[in-house]
Amino acid sequence: MPVSGWNGNLQSVGNGGWGGIVSYPALALALADGYATASTDTGHTGNTGSFALGHPAKFIDFGYRSVHEMTVASKAIIAAYYGEAPKLSYWNGCSTGGRQGLTEAQRYPSDYNGIIAGAPANNSTHFAAWSVSISQAMHKDEASFIPPGKYAVIHKAVMDACDSLDGLKDGLIGNPTRCRFDPKVLACKNGDGSSCLTVPQVATARMFYAPAKNPRTGQEIYPGLEPGSELDWGHKAGPEPFFFFTDGFKYVTFNNPDWDFRTLNLHSDIALADKVDNGTTSAMDPNLKDFFARGGKLLMYHGWRDPDMAPRNTINYYQKVLKAMPRTADDSIRLFMLPGMGHCGGGEGPNIFDAIGVLAEWVEKSQAPNQIIASHLTNGVVDRTRPVCPYPKVAAYKGAGNIDDAANFVCKAP
Repeated sequence: MPVSGWNGNLQSVGNGGWGGIVSYPALALALADGYATASTDTGHTGNTGSFALGHPAKFIDFGYRSVHEMTVASKAIIAAYYGEAPKLSYWNGCSTGGRQGLTEAQRYPSDYNGIIAGAPANNSTHFAAWSVSISQAMHKDEASFIPPGKYAVIHKAVMDACDSLDGLKDGLIGNPTRCRFDPKVLACKNGDGSSCLTVPQVATARMFYAPAKNPRTGQEIYPGLEPGSELDWGHKAGPEPFFFFTDGFKYVTFNNPDWDFRTLNLHSDIALADKVDNGTTSAMDPNLKDFFARGGKLLMYHGWRDPDMAPRNTINYYQKVLKAMPRTADDSIRLFMLPGMGHCGGGEGPNIFDAIGVLAEWVEKSQAPNQIIASHLTNGVVDRTRPVCPYPKVAAYKGAGNIDDAANFVCKAP
C-alpha cells in the first residue's frame, strides 16, 4: 500500500503456471502507479501441480478460493489502513492470471469493477490434453521428431507465404486465420535435410496448427496454434512435455506422479479429467450477467503467435460471451489480438501496452477502447508502434507514411 499518493483504488495481480509464488514484479508496477496492490501464492509454495496430490482442498484454493479470499482480505486491510475502502478494484493477469480474472467475473462478480484477462489458461484440462497430444506425436517414433533447428525454416516459409496478406511486408501476419500454410511445401525431395521436412515431420508440423479432436466423436477438444508461432514450439519438443501440461493429469486426474503422458486417451481421459476438475480451473462460463449488471468491464487480449495457449480458444470464449450476453456485451467486453506477440508478451510484434490505463479510462470515464497503442522495443529503444484493434477489426495501413508509426494505421473490419 502506498504510504502517500494512493490513487484510492486496488489493483490485484495474477499468477503464472501453477502459482506457488507471490507476483512481486507485478506488485511493484501497480504500486508505482499509485495503487494499493495484492497478490497470492494461491495457497501453496512452488510452481508445480504436486501440491494437489491428495489435497483436493488445496486444488480448490488454486482454482478460485485463494484469489477471492485475498480480495476480501485486501479490501478490509486497505479500509483499516486508509480509513476508507478502495473506490474501485481492478484485476490484472495473464495466462493463469487471465484464467483467474475470468473466474472472478464468473464466480464473484462483485469483487472487481474491471478485469484484464490476457491469454487466459481457461479450458485448462482441454488445453493440457491438446499439448500432451502434440508431444505424443513428436515422440511417437524417432522419425516424427522435428529438430528445433528446423523451427526457423518452417517460420520463414510461413512468413514468405503469409506476411503480405495484410498488404504490408513488415514481418507480421496481421490476421493469421487468413494464412493457409501447409508444411508440405517444405517436404524433402530426397531423404532428409536441414532445410526441409520428412513426411513424418510434415505430419507432426500439421498437428501444431490443427485442433485436438475426440477420436470417437470428432468433437473439437482444443484449437491449434496459429501460423507464426513456430520459433517457440520447443515447449512441446523435449523428451517430456512441459510440466504445466502434464501436472494436472499426474496430480489431479490420476493421482499418480508416475503417470506416462504417452498413455493419454483423448476420449476417455478427457472426460475423466473434466469430471475430476468439476469446473475448478475451467472458467468457461459465458454468462457474465451479474458482472456486467454491476458495470463491470472485461478487457481480454491474446498474442497471435502464442505458442502455449491457442489464440482461438480466447476468441471462442469471447464469441460465446457475445452470444450469451447480446444486449450488454458490447458495452462491457473487448478483445484485442496482437499480431506477432507471444505468450503474454515478447515476439517480433508490438507487445508493450498500458492495459491497466486503458481499463481505468473505460471504468472511470465510460470510454470504451476503440484501439490500444502498442510498441516494440529493441535494445530498450522503441522501433515500432501500432494500434491494436478490438476484435475482429485489424490495423490497416493508410497507404502513406512510416509503417512503424501507429499514426499511419486505422482500425478496420477485416
